[in-house]
Amino acid sequence: MTPTPLMLRRAIVIAIALGIWFSPVPAGLTAPAWHLFAVFAAAIGSVLIGAFSLLMAAMIAAGTIVLTGTLTPVQAFSGFANSSVLLVVVAFIVAQAVVKSGLGQRISLFMVSRFGGSSLGLAYSIVVTDAAMGPAFPSNTARGGVLFPIVLSVARGAGSHPEDEVGRRLGGYLMFCAMAGLAVSSALWMTATSANPVGIQIVQKFGLDIGFGSWILASCVPALIAIGMIPLLVAKIFPPGVTATPEAPAAARQELATMGSMTRDELITAATFVVMVTGWVFADALQLNVTSIAFVGFGVLLVTGVLKVEDIDIRGETLSTFLWLAVLFAMSGQLNELGFISYVGERLASYLGGLSWPVTYVTLIVLYVAIHYLFVSQSSQVLALLGVFLDVGVRGGVPLPLMAYGLLFASSYFSVITPQGGSQNIIFVASGYLTQRELYKLGLLVTLAFLAIFLVIGTPWVMFVTSG
Repeated sequence: MTPTPLMLRRAIVIAIALGIWFSPVPAGLTAPAWHLFAVFAAAIGSVLIGAFSLLMAAMIAAGTIVLTGTLTPVQAFSGFANSSVLLVVVAFIVAQAVVKSGLGQRISLFMVSRFGGSSLGLAYSIVVTDAAMGPAFPSNTARGGVLFPIVLSVARGAGSHPEDEVGRRLGGYLMFCAMAGLAVSSALWMTATSANPVGIQIVQKFGLDIGFGSWILASCVPALIAIGMIPLLVAKIFPPGVTATPEAPAAARQELATMGSMTRDELITAATFVVMVTGWVFADALQLNVTSIAFVGFGVLLVTGVLKVEDIDIRGETLSTFLWLAVLFAMSGQLNELGFISYVGERLASYLGGLSWPVTYVTLIVLYVAIHYLFVSQSSQVLALLGVFLDVGVRGGVPLPLMAYGLLFASSYFSVITPQGGSQNIIFVASGYLTQRELYKLGLLVTLAFLAIFLVIGTPWVMFVTSG
C-alpha cells in the first residue's frame, strides 16, 4: 500500500517523539521532564503539520504519559478540575443562550441600522458589535458564528458577491474587518477567548494575579485604539470599492421590525449577562470566584427556562475544548513543575544576555508574535510558549506585569496573522471573498499595526496602571 500524505505526517511525528525520548537527557533535566517534553512536543507538532487534530493529539498524549509512568494519573488529569478550564466550558454552554434567544442577532442588526450607511460605518458597526459582545462570549469562534451571518447578509444586500472580481471587494473588506476585530476584542476582554484564562493561570505561577478589572484597565487604551484603527487601515490596504451603502440601515431596521419587541428570553439573557459581567468586573474587590459567577448565571438561565437540558450541547466544540484544554494545561503545568520551562528559559536568556530590559522585552514580544505563523491554535501557543517567554523576560529584568500583559495581549491579536491563525478566521475565510494571497498580506500588515500600537502605546500605559 502506498503511504498517504497523512500517514507520512504521522510517521514523522512518531519519529520525532521517539527521537527526543531516546536521546540522552540534557544535563540539568530529569528523565520525566525530558520524556514529558517529547510527548508534549509531538502533540503540538502533530497539530502544526496536520498529522492529528488537537483533540486526537491530546488524548494520545494523556494516555502515553500515564502508561509510560512519566506522570501519575493525578498529575496528568489534574486539568479536569482546574477552575479556568471549567470556566471556559460553562461559559461556552451559557453563550448558547445569546444565540438561542436571538439577542446576538438583535444586537448586530441594531448596530448596522445605526451605523451602516457607508462601508466604513458598516465596518465600525461590526467591530464595535463584536467588542460589545466580547465579555459575554469566552470564544471568539462563537462570536464569529454570530457575526458572520450578519456580515454575509449585509455584503450580499449591497450587491457584493465572491464571484464578482470587482463587487467582491466590499464583502472582502467587511470579512477581514470582522476577523481583525475578533482578534483585538479578545485582547480587550479577559473573558473573550479561552486562551486568556489559560494564560492567566500560567502568569499566576510567577506570582501575578490578574482579575477581570485589572485586565480591562491594562488593555482598554491600546485595544480600543486598535479597534478604532481597523476599518480605516483595512480600507487603505484593501479599498472596498463601494463607499456608500444607504440600503443597509433600512434592511437592518426592517429585520428588527420583523423581530418585534425583545422577548422574555432575550430580556432574561441580557439581564443575566449584565449581572455576570458586573460580577466579573468586581470579582477581585468582592473576593468572588469568576468560575462560580458563570455557574450561577448558567443556573439562572436553566431555572428560567431560557436554556433547557436538551439545549446543553457538550458535544462538538465544547467537549473537544474541555478535553484537549484540560490535558494540555496539565502537561504544561507539569513541564513547569519538573523544571523544563526554567531550563529552556535559561538557555534563551543566555542568548539575550547583556541586552537592556526594554530591548529584551521588545525582542521577546516580536518573536512571540512571529512564531504564530507556525501555530493554528492560540491556546496551543499559550500553553507551549507563554511561560517560557515570560520566564526569560523576567530573568532579563523586564517588569513582571509588563511582560505578562504584553504576552497575554499578543496571544489574541496575533491570531489574524494567517488565515488559519485562529479557528474564528475559518468561517470568514471560507466565504470566498478574499484570496489566500490577500489574506496573508492583510494579516501581516494589520498584525504589524497591532504590534506597533501595543508596544508604543500599550507599554507606557501598562507600566502606568501597574506602577502602584
